[in-house]
Amino acid sequence: MRCHHVWVLGGSGRSGRAIAEELRAGGLEPVLVGRDGARLATAARGGPTVVVGSIAEMAAAIRRERPAVVVNTVGPFVRTAEPLVAAALAAGAHYLDLANDVDAATATLSRDTAAREAGRTVVTGAGFGVTATESVVVRLCRDEPAATAVRVDMVPSVELVEGPLGEAIAASVLEGFAQGGSPGRRYRDGRLVPTRFAGDPLRLRLPDGEQVTTVAMPFGELVAAQRASRAPDVVSATSEVPSSPLLGLIVPVIGAILRLGRVRRFAIRRVAGLRLTARPRPREHSWAHASVEWSDGRVREGWLRLGDAQAFTVSVAAEVARRLLAGDGRPGAFTPAALFGPGLAETCGGEYRDQERAGTGADSVGGATGTTRSSGAKQPPTSSYPPATRS
Repeated sequence: MRCHHVWVLGGSGRSGRAIAEELRAGGLEPVLVGRDGARLATAARGGPTVVVGSIAEMAAAIRRERPAVVVNTVGPFVRTAEPLVAAALAAGAHYLDLANDVDAATATLSRDTAAREAGRTVVTGAGFGVTATESVVVRLCRDEPAATAVRVDMVPSVELVEGPLGEAIAASVLEGFAQGGSPGRRYRDGRLVPTRFAGDPLRLRLPDGEQVTTVAMPFGELVAAQRASRAPDVVSATSEVPSSPLLGLIVPVIGAILRLGRVRRFAIRRVAGLRLTARPRPREHSWAHASVEWSDGRVREGWLRLGDAQAFTVSVAAEVARRLLAGDGRPGAFTPAALFGPGLAETCGGEYRDQERAGTGADSVGGATGTTRSSGAKQPPTSSYPPATRS
């Protein structure tokens, strides 16, 4: 008999607890799944829990109990997603995760045929980075031909809560360095190719007047933006990585070292124990930005304004889970906005702002077409809102 529940894997972690609270606020009672029974019981507040000792046991429990929806918050997703997606589909469950790295997102999206054959929905990237930037691209590209170049930038603002960083986050970050092969990647001529880590700096003038610099970083939104726009040339960037040229030299060395299993496992344990210091959000809003260029020279820029980026992640995951439980998905593997459209972000608290302007070639999309930028330049190119013509 099917269990008509939403299972939250990693239910005692930061994201799992918050998603469970959001689901309860909407009238659902999730089942929290994890390794620590005491912590799960505290997080569940008297609700149902399932204690498992490993990902394999978690997958076996899914196959046995057959939940309706599985929400995976357990990183690193490049390792956890494959067995858990397989278990969910075998159990007839819908699946979603918070993955935000290229390899995990690509692998999960490759299960599209399996999901269609099972008649179930698989969603990856149900969080700020992928959902926010993808939503802007989907909105800009609606009813348009394939774009020629795209750049997406995420500018998160997150309140930090005091406490340990945690193994899931530490593992996701460090596994990403180790698994990625090249620490910098982008799409060029339709192929995912290596590029300089933290390259393509762009000075963004946010709609509220503040300025930030973003640099290229191959997160999951790179894959989502390419799929949404069908552009051969795509760059994803973030404000959360320093733009120093030295970083591009150091990070490849770190990635090579972390590919050694023992070193990586040791590093994950040490980084997981690092304690975060409580800190308010550095700015009032988080922003997602996209610039899209077409072959006729048109360029459109779009923005999505949000509050706390982590709160948006929680809201997206809970809303996608609710919609899947209600039968609003469709068979296949998707990113959130590809499945539910750009309105999903608005439901979760986002507000769009976009403009259209005359294009000026590669600079108009922040280097997305592969224009070489000098790493020694004192100031990166600027994109502004309202859009301004670049010289």
